[in-house]
Amino acid sequence: METLNYKVLSETGYNGYILKDAPVKVMQFGEGNFLRAFVDYFYDIANEKAGYNGKVKLVQPIGNFPQMADWINEQEGLYTLYLRGSEKGQKVDAKRVISCVSDCVCPYSEGKWDEVLALARSEDLEIVVSNTTEAGIAYTQGDSQFDQVPPNSFPAKLTRVLYERYKAFNGAADKGLVILSCELIDNNGKELLKCVNQYIDQWGLDDGFRKYVNEDCTFCGSLVDRIVPGRIRDPKEVAELEQKHGYADPLLDVGEVFGVWVIEGDTKLNDVLPFRKAGLESRVFVTPDMSPYKKRKVRILNGAHTGFVLGAYLAGFDIVRDCMHDATVLGYMNKMLLDEVVPILPLDQEDCKKFAAAVQDRFNNPFVNHELMSISLNSTSKWRARNMPSFLEYVGKNGKLPTCLTMSFAAYIAFYSNDVQELTDKGLVCKRAKGNEYTVSDDRWVLEFYNEHKNDDVPTLVHAVMTNEQMWGQDLTKVPGFEEATVKNLTNIRENGALAAYASCL
Repeated sequence: METLNYKVLSETGYNGYILKDAPVKVMQFGEGNFLRAFVDYFYDIANEKAGYNGKVKLVQPIGNFPQMADWINEQEGLYTLYLRGSEKGQKVDAKRVISCVSDCVCPYSEGKWDEVLALARSEDLEIVVSNTTEAGIAYTQGDSQFDQVPPNSFPAKLTRVLYERYKAFNGAADKGLVILSCELIDNNGKELLKCVNQYIDQWGLDDGFRKYVNEDCTFCGSLVDRIVPGRIRDPKEVAELEQKHGYADPLLDVGEVFGVWVIEGDTKLNDVLPFRKAGLESRVFVTPDMSPYKKRKVRILNGAHTGFVLGAYLAGFDIVRDCMHDATVLGYMNKMLLDEVVPILPLDQEDCKKFAAAVQDRFNNPFVNHELMSISLNSTSKWRARNMPSFLEYVGKNGKLPTCLTMSFAAYIAFYSNDVQELTDKGLVCKRAKGNEYTVSDDRWVLEFYNEHKNDDVPTLVHAVMTNEQMWGQDLTKVPGFEEATVKNLTNIRENGALAAYASCL
C-alpha cells in the first residue's frame, strides 16, 4: 500500500479540507506527536476557517532522530490525526488529514541549518512555536557558539535565528516575531527570553539586537492542555485503518478531543494570531495573566487525579475510566470538584464548572487505559501542590474542613501504609485488599519514612505524617480538627474499605 502524500490522498477521493500551497508563516521547533496533534491542528483549523493561508515548517531541536524529518518530507508534510475520547458522554472518533505542515528540517544534516536561517530572513515568517521538553529551555555557558552549525541548545538556535532576521531587515521594528513557548515549565516564555539574553551577552552581540529581541519581538508564555497518546500500537488496528484510508501513514497521530491553549500576552495578539477569527476563542486565546488558568488546570484536572485515585486503587480499581463508571467514586470526585475546589478559584464559576464537567469526559475516554498506579507516582509532592492549596483555602474561606479533600488526605496515607511488606530499590511494597502487592514510588526519604512507621497505630501514624514539615512545608496538625478527622477517616478506610469511606462523604 502506498504511503500518504498529496497524489495518493487525491486518488483515495478524500473530500476533507486540504491546503496544498501557502507561504511558511510559522517556524516550529519540535516535530513530535504532541505539537502535531495540538499546535498544528489549531493552525490547520485556522487555515480552513479563517483563511490564514499559512504553512508551518518543522525544525528538529535535537539531531538524534533525523529519519523523522525524512518521513515527514516523504509524505509532503501530510499526516492523519484522530481526536478520540468522550464529549458530553458520547464517544468521539474524529479523523482529519492535517495539511498545514510544509516540511521538516533536521538542522544537524548537511546544509540544513542554512535552510533554517533562510526562513529567518523570509518576509512571510510571523511566529516561532516551540516545545523542546522541560529540559529544552536552558542556558549552559560555552555549550553553543555563534558560528556553530547548528548551536547546541534550542535558545541558542533561536538567538541565531532572530539575529539573522535582525540583520536581514536592518533591525526593522515591524519585523519582530511572536514566540510561543509550549514547554512545561513555569514562566516558559520569560525563561526563554532570559536564555536568549544570556547568549547575546556570551556572544557579544550589539545593543541594537538586544533592543530588537526585548522590544520588537514578543515572547509569550503559554499553557497547553491536551493528552496525546500518539501513535497506534496495535498492528491489527493499524492494518484496518490503512484499508479504510486507502494509504499507509507511519506518522498517524492520536490525541484526546479536549484541547485548550492559553497564551500569555497583550490581548492585541488576538488580532495578530488567527485563532479567534477561526472561531477557536474558547480553546485558543490570549490573556494578560495565565496564572488563574494554570491554577484551574492544576486544581481541577490534576487535583482530581490525585484526589481520588489512591483511594480508588485501594478499593480495587485499576483504570481511570472504570472509576468514572462507579457511582460512588464518580460522585466523590464530582462533589470534591464542584463543592470544594471550584468555589474558591479566581475565575468565572460557570467556566470552571464546564472545565470540571470536561474532566469527567476526559477521564472516561474509551480509547485510553490510564492506569491508577501510573498516576500515583510521587503523590506526596502532588498532593501538596495540587490538593493542599484547595484544602487550606477552603478552610480559610469557610471555617470548616472540606469533606472530600479531608478524606483524600487519609486515602493518601492509607495508600502509602497499607500492609507494608518491604522497602526495595524500586519502592515501598504494600498490599491491597484485592490481594495483590503494589509498589509505591516516591522520593526515597518519603518511602523510608513510611517504612519506619509501618507498625504505628493510626493516631501515631497520622500525627507523624501531619507534623512532617519536610513533606508539607508546615505542621498540618495546626489546622483545627484536621488531625482528628484524618484519624477517623483512616480508621474508616482500614476497617470498612476505601469505597465505603468515599461513600460516607456523599
